[in-house]
Amino acid sequence: MKEKIRKLLLSTKREGIFSLLTWMELNGFYEAPCSTQHHLCKEGGLAEHSINVFEKMDDLAICLDEKNHHDLINSIIICSLLHDIGKCGRYGKAYYVENYLSKKDKEGNPIRSEAKPYFTNPDLLNVPHEIRSISIIEKFIDLTEEEYYAILYHNGLYGDLKYQISGKETELYMLLHFADMWSSRVVEVEKEEIQPE
Repeated sequence: MKEKIRKLLLSTKREGIFSLLTWMELNGFYEAPCSTQHHLCKEGGLAEHSINVFEKMDDLAICLDEKNHHDLINSIIICSLLHDIGKCGRYGKAYYVENYLSKKDKEGNPIRSEAKPYFTNPDLLNVPHEIRSISIIEKFIDLTEEEYYAILYHNGLYGDLKYQISGKETELYMLLHFADMWSSRVVEVEKEEIQPE
């Protein structure tokens, strides 16, 4: 997964992309979970989710507007692979931390919650991950206005910024939002159901 993400991001040839990839490596992008208890709440879930979103967003763009797909590919790569980069955390603090129960096992080791394996780190100030994502990305590469908008509002009616997006949807935003929703609500749920227990 790491190599696929690196190869795709490098293909955009954005100035600063090497530095962004280094930041991702150093800040746990490839190890981070994607959620606290829902889709891909496991080590490496964030990278897996990012690839899933890329694949769905790319497929959707081809289906809906094949002749313009070539013009959108760099934006598709940037938005899909980086929309949740804020879930790495910031300022040397992880966004999600492991959730241990107060009880211990027979050997006295803490037991991790199965129902909610992670929780949002209370040592980070409460900034929505969409905003964190934008602030991290723009330290290294320039986003187009459309990319900025799509990443900022990618959670649509499920995010903190839901009232600002209603009625102001753009093509790139809709591609990202739908690919993100399809990945988290369909693809990743199916993968979890297939896993042996």
